[in-house]
Formats: sequence, C-alpha cells, structure tokens
Amino acid sequence: MATEVLVGTRKGLFVLRGDRRGPLEIASRHFDEVPVDFACYDPRTGTYLAGVTHWPDEYAEYAPGSITGPRMWFTDDVEGEWQQAEGMALPPDSGAKLEKVWAIQPGGAEGEIWAGVAPAALFRSTDSGRTWELNRGLWDQPTRPQWQAGGGGLCLHSICPYPGEPLKLTVAISAVGVWHTEDGGETWERRIQGLPRWPEEGPDEEQVQCVHNIHRSPVEPDTLYMQFHNGVFRSDDAAKSWQSIAEGLPSDFGLPMAIDPNNPDRAFVIPLASQIDRVTVDGAVRVYETTDRGATWKAQEQGLPAKGAYLTLLRQAFCTDGNDPLGMWFGATSGDLYGTADGGQSWYEAARHLPPVHSVRMGKPAD
Repeated sequence: MATEVLVGTRKGLFVLRGDRRGPLEIASRHFDEVPVDFACYDPRTGTYLAGVTHWPDEYAEYAPGSITGPRMWFTDDVEGEWQQAEGMALPPDSGAKLEKVWAIQPGGAEGEIWAGVAPAALFRSTDSGRTWELNRGLWDQPTRPQWQAGGGGLCLHSICPYPGEPLKLTVAISAVGVWHTEDGGETWERRIQGLPRWPEEGPDEEQVQCVHNIHRSPVEPDTLYMQFHNGVFRSDDAAKSWQSIAEGLPSDFGLPMAIDPNNPDRAFVIPLASQIDRVTVDGAVRVYETTDRGATWKAQEQGLPAKGAYLTLLRQAFCTDGNDPLGMWFGATSGDLYGTADGGQSWYEAARHLPPVHSVRMGKPAD
C-alpha cells in the first residue's frame, strides 16, 4: 500500500511517498529556507495546511518585500502553488506578537479547522483554512496574566475535537494545563484534577501544568491520553480527571505521543531520559506500547537503533495512519525518520539526512 507522509523541518516541508513498508522517497520540498513547524492534510476537503515561521520582522530591512513572521499556508495540490491564509494575527492593542504555529487540527463542523499558536492562542477557520479568527473566549481568560510558559514557550500545542459534538473541544497549553469548552469556545474551564500540582498548596489558577501532548480516542471520545512534563496519564471522563499510567516505563519524561485511532486501549510513547537530558533513554531508540490503557507497557525495538543513538524527538514528530495493521512514523532532530507498517512489530529507516524534524503527519491516503 502506498503512503504519503508530511515532514515539517527546520528547513522546509518534505513530502515523502512510497510503499508503507518503506523506505520512502522525497516527492517534493516546499518553503525551502525557513522552518515548517507543523503541516497536515484534511481528508474531508483534500486541503494541505502548513504553519511556517518566516524570517524575523527585522529581516525586512535587508530584503524589502520579503515575508516575515509566522504565517499559515494552504493548497489543494501539494506539488503546486501554496496560498497564504488571512486573519491569523493577535489583537493590535494586546502588545503580543504571533510567535509560532504549533498545531493544526480539522474540527467537527463542516469546513472547520482549529490552529494553536504561541503565545497560547487558539484560531478557528470555517472555510477550510482560507481565513482565520481568534477565539476570544480563551484569549480573554481572566487568569491569562498568571500563565507561565514551559521550555518551548507559552504554546497551545494539542487540539482535541469531540467526534459528533462539534461544540466540544479540549486543548492543552504548556505550562497552563488542559482547557475544555462545551459551547464552541465561548467559555472555557480548566481540567487538571489528578495531575501533579506546583505549587502544591496554590489555587488552580496559579498551578504550573506543563502538559506536553494529549490525544483523544475518536471511537471512545471520553478517553484521552497525556504525556506530561514528568508523567504519563489517562482520562476516562473527557479530561475531568486524570490518573497516572507511567509505571513500567524507563522514564516518565517525554514529548511525542500517539494513539491507535481505532482502539481506545492502545497508545504509544517514546520516553526521553529526563527533563534536562532530552535524548532517548540509554542511547537506545524504543517505542513503548500499551494495549491495556496503560496498565502495562511493552518496548518496540526491532529495527530501531539499539545503542549509541541519543536522539531528541519533538512533541509533534510522531503519528499513526489508522490502518490495520497500524502504520506509524516518527522523526528526530538528527534528521532521521523511522516507520512501521505492522503496528510496531518491526521498524525501518524511512528517510535519512533530513533537516531537524519538527512535525510528522499523514498526507493524502492512497487511492
């Protein structure tokens, strides 16, 4: 079966294609000189979207007319022309500047797409990504002045629609925890019960909650999985409460996480050594799988480097394709990309020598 994988890197977007059993070939490259922080494909409309961080604003002094700052781009032909979207800007009177597009996620309503950015803002498009509008409900949260950034900045990096109920949405912000809306973003509530607390005695609005990644099961929407700064958690009640499932892992620190979209009991993490030493544990690249909702974990390592491989993997650089058996791909800042077509029983080197990998997502499915 043929597959297409979109790899956002420090130097452009790479479109990789080939048999899902690998290896993959570079079919095209776009935005060559600048970082593509996130790219994805919307199968409902056939639209590709990319969050691109162009040159800093001060660069315009040396190259008048050049595009600067973070921008959203879209196309219906990944090898053709890309168009710049409109409306993705923070309020002029806020004094805040858009820093980076962290996540793009198709929503539950027709034509709806959500985008998460730094500094901790959420944008919504109702025309498949052509134009965008800031969600004021989250932007105007009274507690925003107390929000603290994580190591990657004050970033809204995870967006989890609720299948069948488009007014429900759950997002995660580093380091401001999990937020949930039941009215399409008009109002929001924080959902951090069961997560580590710092400061321990402080009120909820003062808690530093460095969530790294969350995913919702499409077939059991009340089930979510989370990679925390130090911990791995699961929620069975739509993020109202969380329970630790980190026992059995070599480290509870990590950034990337993925789920099996067809099996709510199955999730995957790639542990990193520690919050300071953000490389694969003991120099061995291993994906850890649970098939029982986190009660136990099993290392997947066949075909992956077993020693001397101190890779760093960023939070958006891991994805699954939803097929049976499940295909998965993840990339490292070393420029290496790994894949599997058999649910992780065996892995292969999908690509080498790419620029540092920022994101990995599935592209257009094979006909």
